[in-house]
Amino acid sequence: MPTLNANPFGYEFDIDHIALLCIDMQRDFCLPGGFAESLGNDVSLIAPCIPVIAKLQAAFRKAGLPVIHTKECHKPDLSDLPTAKRNRGNPKLKIGDMGPLGRILIDGEPGSEFVDDCKPLEGELVISKPGKDSFYRTGLRDYLVTRGITNLVITGATTDVCVQTTMRCANDRGYDCLLIEDGTESYFPEFKAFTLKALTAQGGIVGWTCKAEPVLDLLARL
Repeated sequence: MPTLNANPFGYEFDIDHIALLCIDMQRDFCLPGGFAESLGNDVSLIAPCIPVIAKLQAAFRKAGLPVIHTKECHKPDLSDLPTAKRNRGNPKLKIGDMGPLGRILIDGEPGSEFVDDCKPLEGELVISKPGKDSFYRTGLRDYLVTRGITNLVITGATTDVCVQTTMRCANDRGYDCLLIEDGTESYFPEFKAFTLKALTAQGGIVGWTCKAEPVLDLLARL
């Protein structure tokens, strides 16, 4: 089986049982006028991972491997939105309010859709999730079981929130996860650095990390 040079040690996987998971590359988190900016975040800090994720998506597609997309969003009637979540952070625009990109974090609104460079292709799984964990109240686990996926290459925004939450929950469910270091970003670079260390500490207690380049090189040789 292929083995990638990764932290804290080599990441071994079966090419027939791996998928790319792209977490929350939405306008609400990546572009001005969305939810992240309403919390006071500098969304330009997410930009460096966008072309990296786009390259990984193209490589996985060329190799005939699954590409999965998640987006954090809520129903228009807010029936799946806890009051505590809506009020937390004292944002200028709360979830469900009308903003420059439509209603904030509402499924189907322009802001909840994906940035142009990371859009899903027809037939690729798109998971709408009401929380940080991509498995919570979604069909992700059923899809992975049906496809026989055991390994996840993880990318997306943000490193210290939805990305690490999903990776920890995937680890608890038995998946071997590889987080792409330059395929994820945070509004707080120091939080990203700490998260990468925390996930790979204690002999890879949660999983592995590496840059995108070795993954792209391996897929190009298939």
